[in-house]
Amino acid sequence: METVELAPVTRVLAVNGRIAALHSVDIRALAGGTLRDLPLAEGDSVRQGDILARIDAANQQAILRQAVAGLDAALVSEARAQDALDRAVALGQNIARTERDAAERALLTAAQEVARATAQVDQAQVHLDNHTLHAPMAGTVLALNVEPGQTIDPATILMTLANLDQLIVETDVDEAYATQIRAGQPAVLQLAGEAVTRPGRVSYVSRRVDAGTGGLAVELSLDAVVRAPVGLTVSTNIVVDERSAAITAPRAAIDGEAVFVVTDGVATRRPVAVIDWPAARLIVTEGLEPGDALITDAAGLADGQAVRVTVP
Repeated sequence: METVELAPVTRVLAVNGRIAALHSVDIRALAGGTLRDLPLAEGDSVRQGDILARIDAANQQAILRQAVAGLDAALVSEARAQDALDRAVALGQNIARTERDAAERALLTAAQEVARATAQVDQAQVHLDNHTLHAPMAGTVLALNVEPGQTIDPATILMTLANLDQLIVETDVDEAYATQIRAGQPAVLQLAGEAVTRPGRVSYVSRRVDAGTGGLAVELSLDAVVRAPVGLTVSTNIVVDERSAAITAPRAAIDGEAVFVVTDGVATRRPVAVIDWPAARLIVTEGLEPGDALITDAAGLADGQAVRVTVP
């Protein structure tokens, strides 16, 4: 038995999470081919714009040269058409109007061919540029999935790049508690291998529960910068509710929606309202008052059963 008292209560949700980078990206190539150069290793740091990899571009270089040759030929044809029109204009009334019109149409056709050939050169250059991969942001190579000489395509993830200056904790919360988790809630975090705890808070709560797992994705930020490997386990206590004065009861004392209190040597069943939560003690919002003598284990008790309270 215990005497019911008001006391400060903190309701927390304990879950395990893992360290993750706030900003990370999987690097894929926009062109397929043979990976020719890979000047990086896992753990290397890169700056934005640094070269990450090169794909063999011999075939694309040939296509570009062919496109440039086609543009050169179109420019020559345009120059000839312009000369022909200039001669027709200079002759004035000495040539038929139809010949001048034909010269103008020939120049227009030549100009259109130059525009088409220019677009082909631009397109070939873009495809050639796609054979060299540049870092979209500064970061660290977390994972390297390919080797030089390997054949890749746009679906191949070459590497994962992450900014390790901004680390977060990713976790999943069971859908039973999804409506009680909000951005801004404080949390206490403990990294695997550390004895100290670190303060943090909920920074993101997904608006969708995973239908397959029943989990709600949650992200937590740390109040201070931390250096830790991505994937490290983090014990997380999210503070859901803090009350300066509340009544709690052991989970074993709850019998359905009631508890037993001692009244004049008799176990009296009393209905209560509690906040169900994964904890050893539950907050009782109705049914108990300070000073009540609460039986802490309701197993095997019946309403009106005589009981004897012994003091150790």
